[in-house]
Amino acid sequence: MQRIFDMNILVTGANGFIGKNLILELENAGYSSVYPYDVDTKEELLDDYARCCDFVFHLAGVNRPKDEKEFMEGNFGFTSVLLEKLKKYHNPAPILITSSIQAQLDNPYGKSKRAGEELLLSYAEETGARVIIYRLPNVFGKWCRPNYNSVVATFCHNIANGLDIRLDDPKTVMNLVYIDDVIREFFAAMDGKEHRNGDFSSVPAVHTVRLGEIAESLYRFRNGRSDLSVPNLSNEFEKKLYSTYLSYLPKDDFSYPLHMHTDERGSFTEFLRTPDRGQVSVNISRPGVTKGNHWHHTKCEKFLVVKGTGCIRFRKIGEEEIITYHVSDKNLTVVDIPTGYTHSITNEGDTDMITVMWANEAFDPDRPDTYFEKVEVKP
Repeated sequence: MQRIFDMNILVTGANGFIGKNLILELENAGYSSVYPYDVDTKEELLDDYARCCDFVFHLAGVNRPKDEKEFMEGNFGFTSVLLEKLKKYHNPAPILITSSIQAQLDNPYGKSKRAGEELLLSYAEETGARVIIYRLPNVFGKWCRPNYNSVVATFCHNIANGLDIRLDDPKTVMNLVYIDDVIREFFAAMDGKEHRNGDFSSVPAVHTVRLGEIAESLYRFRNGRSDLSVPNLSNEFEKKLYSTYLSYLPKDDFSYPLHMHTDERGSFTEFLRTPDRGQVSVNISRPGVTKGNHWHHTKCEKFLVVKGTGCIRFRKIGEEEIITYHVSDKNLTVVDIPTGYTHSITNEGDTDMITVMWANEAFDPDRPDTYFEKVEVKP
């Protein structure tokens, strides 16, 4: 039995959005014999690949030609060429083709996709080869070309670059699949575990969302640099859309400054704020400086000293006992700051001490939930 990583895999449309993601993941997974084929590949190589391939990912296609006749030439004609090559060498390799949900529509693009599907089904009946046809909805993710055939890519690119977007009907409903989910499904298909329903297969993780909601989310992502917010990553679509958006940032705009609150004691800088997972900040204390001496009703925190040496002290409100923890960057330790305990942190070293601080809620100046009381009790 052939080991799966010894498979010779032909990928047409190798330079496209899906092809690029697929090939890199095949290589990451250890497949050493991947044959990429695209419009700029020497034609004679297709014979070589068709003769020895063990699996075919047929991703090549035409989406936005200058002339409508190119739909049929690219989506049907090249499929015919590929299948004839496989028949020429009596190669029954399984073939996976990416079609479109538009194959059900009566437009030039849909007709060309449907013709390619029918050709493949006839090929399967004639040769007995296993065929897998994916009628994909809109696919989004990194490396998708903006201003081409993906509204998500176009919106991400424009908003990240400060350009206007065109939003004709915010209520338009989109069905979207994420590129990583597509590639994961394709790997399952190689193993004969595709999600099939009759002649067609599908990616199970489909996100249904209105076009206006996509735009709103992307504008929130852009504004996150100023308000320090990150989206609710427990929402699968938001998580995937956020990762996609960041991949469209201009190459000279990956960084952004934070506002540092500085005084003679050091500095305090908010890093991230979320509506449901709290806030992360960075605190820098000068040697000998003590900060804190306050307590909270509901706000709880976690302190992690990542540079320097310090001492964290606690005292339960209404009591006199002082609890002490010594911390340093030599042995990274998280210290929980419970509610109802006044607390302080002191830099006991000779250099600045840096502490990463997490709070379970973002600071609200109208409801600070912070009450000053020294840890040390006067005798």
